[in-house]
Amino acid sequence: MANPANSPLKQQIPFEMVYQVVALIVALILVHLVYITVIRPNADAIMSERAERLAQGEDFIQERSLYVVLKDFEQEACFVLMLWAMAIMGYKGRVALRERSLLSDDIVKVSEGMSILPEDTREYTRGIQALPEETQSYLLPRALMAALQRFASTRNVQDVSEAVKNVCETESNRLDTELSMVRYIAWAIPSIGFIGTVRGIGEALGQAYKAVEGDIAGVTASLGVAFNSTFTALVISIVIMFMMHQLQLIQERLVLDTQTYADQRLLRHLQVRSQ
Repeated sequence: MANPANSPLKQQIPFEMVYQVVALIVALILVHLVYITVIRPNADAIMSERAERLAQGEDFIQERSLYVVLKDFEQEACFVLMLWAMAIMGYKGRVALRERSLLSDDIVKVSEGMSILPEDTREYTRGIQALPEETQSYLLPRALMAALQRFASTRNVQDVSEAVKNVCETESNRLDTELSMVRYIAWAIPSIGFIGTVRGIGEALGQAYKAVEGDIAGVTASLGVAFNSTFTALVISIVIMFMMHQLQLIQERLVLDTQTYADQRLLRHLQVRSQ
């Protein structure tokens, strides 16, 4: 029988890849629908009204409109990436919380004062192997299974402690690696905002001759694109980074609490008969 400690994610990886692709497509569709039905029509109406009032020579104070701030393609791309990152982090957070719920269960039923000998490990491993296959792939069952198997083979409690530590460290590294896509998105969002800034400034410079003639409407509109894209991207980046750090905190606590669980519920009950 395959050891769950050596194959933690053979079944989860394909599903997670499909989930990420579907999440990206759904985020793209939802954001684009909101833009073409709500944001851009309202932004066009507001800008048309402003242009008419300016053409009539009317003096008025232009109020900052959220629709105008968000109307450009860079802001739309930032919102797509934001929803995609939230979907990825939501999935990983849900898995981490589900794994954490196992810490309140007695997977290895050992009463206070009982001792576990190397000959008894087969009985306790059966309890872990009786768990649902998905649950066996979680960190806690894998750590406990590795501990019991190491104790049965080496009869050394120190080796068992090292086995648990290695499983937890490997899991910590894996969780950190799997956040690479979220880190990339958190980096890409401000970069997209900067692209909007460069595009807006470039358009403003291209219309500088009109400003010299007294028509500054085109220049101000282009500069609005530059500043609005940067503003939106930075705000979204702050939100994504906050959520990512909260997810990392949940995952790190899961690994540390799993190691503590193994120490208190299993390792301190292990005993080797003196020869």
